[in-house]
Amino acid sequence: MSFMVLGLAIGVIFLYFIRSFLARTKSFAPLPPGPRPKPIIGNLWDLPPQGTRDWLHWLKHKDLYGPISSVTAFGQTIIILNEARLAYELLEKRSAIHSSRPSCTFAHMAGYGDITTVLEYSDRLRTTRKVAHQQIGSNKAIGRFSHIQDAEVCRYLLRMLRDPGNWLEHIKKETGAVILKITYGYTVEPHGRDPLVDLADDAVGKFSLAMVPGAWLVDSIPILRHLPSWAPGGGCTRAAEGFQTAARNLGNVPYAFTRQQMAQGSNVPSIISYYLDSENIQPGSEEEHLVKWATATLYGGGADTTVSTMMCFFLTMALYPHVQRKAQEEIDHVVGATRLPGFEDRESLPYIDALLKEALRWHPVVPMGVAHMAMEDDMLEGYHIPKGAAILSNIWAFTHDPNEYHDPMTFKPERFLSDNGHTPERDPHLISFGFGRRICPGRNLADSNLWLAIARTLSVFNIAKPIRDGKEVDIQPEFQASLISHPEPFDVDIKPRSAGHEKLIRAGEKQYPWEESHAEELRRAIAVP
Repeated sequence: MSFMVLGLAIGVIFLYFIRSFLARTKSFAPLPPGPRPKPIIGNLWDLPPQGTRDWLHWLKHKDLYGPISSVTAFGQTIIILNEARLAYELLEKRSAIHSSRPSCTFAHMAGYGDITTVLEYSDRLRTTRKVAHQQIGSNKAIGRFSHIQDAEVCRYLLRMLRDPGNWLEHIKKETGAVILKITYGYTVEPHGRDPLVDLADDAVGKFSLAMVPGAWLVDSIPILRHLPSWAPGGGCTRAAEGFQTAARNLGNVPYAFTRQQMAQGSNVPSIISYYLDSENIQPGSEEEHLVKWATATLYGGGADTTVSTMMCFFLTMALYPHVQRKAQEEIDHVVGATRLPGFEDRESLPYIDALLKEALRWHPVVPMGVAHMAMEDDMLEGYHIPKGAAILSNIWAFTHDPNEYHDPMTFKPERFLSDNGHTPERDPHLISFGFGRRICPGRNLADSNLWLAIARTLSVFNIAKPIRDGKEVDIQPEFQASLISHPEPFDVDIKPRSAGHEKLIRAGEKQYPWEESHAEELRRAIAVP
């Protein structure tokens, strides 16, 4: 064991000197400013500790070093961008050379190496993104699924009415139901916990932890991946082994379900069935592998991010009741109280649109974005961006820049309206979903599902801080430190606005009767617990 550790240590030192030598010989331009590195380890101790809200950690660099800064760890350069204009310049305008990913060693060890988010810029990436774009890459494409969204949001309202204390589970069920039906033709358990929703949520949660920049030492020292779990320094290996079953399940279980349904002739039309039928994809082929993981990415990229924004919506409605009242007044004026708002009302409900934008801005679901990697040497504002450098975009800093957003810590949908000659502030859709050739391909589906759920929730429910022992309980907004960041758990009181609104919710059950779930069939066929 001691010889193994010694050999790895020598390898790390050798790699450090090779990287340092190459960096010095390639360019005389300086790296962006940053803390002074130590020999060999560089700025290892300047990386955010695990469990730290990394967007706040890196934001300190803006005050210390300016809008662009850098650190190194064992010769690996990390560029930090704290202003949106720099991200647009580097990742949007020059996306041809800044669209790859760093090695994401831990994510590969954990079994997530085939998720589209992790793939380096390659033919495989282009193929998987093409799959997503063809199916959900435009408003016209997602219009085919509006009836699914319509039905599942109505069912979500019914669940909320019957059991408002479990509001978070109802959000997860609705978002999971939409994506699983669209992607795999799977119908979730209508009233209890669903095995596929639980399985996918577990896998996506682990993926979010696996992808936090700087959280795993093996991402800075890839050679550590060769350490067995029992060896000193093998903590990353042990952690990765704990993630692997969840990753395999995410890729294999829902796909195998659809395959089996198709073999029996009982499948519901879905993205998977479309591709398997139209492209004549053979079992075990490379094409099947690509489609399997491209569709698994749709759940990871759509469900958990939507849940995060919906949680922020409930949180802000309790914290800013005047915003809630104004939104409800707009719905009452435009839609009335005899029906629920639908997609056809969106253009007539600008305040609801602005409220959604503000939810995306107030707490971006991926506060530090997903790291890009420079595929060539480049320059930005006189600084050297070396080939192979990881590039971090502080999305939270972009959406809280006081030069872009007035009073950025306050939730104010009005900032996006053009009333009374006011110039709307920057639309966070242009920031929150990524940049260039790595922009989220499912952003249109996420946006439409969020809008419908928010509009209908506001139309029939009041959301307030909870009352305990006759006193209002205050809520302190805190957020989790992970790639996809959710608010920390909190309670709200949710009640129908009136007896008439309750009747409107219940009418949804007649319009969209509960469907029989595939949950038991899944358990029997795929052996899901």
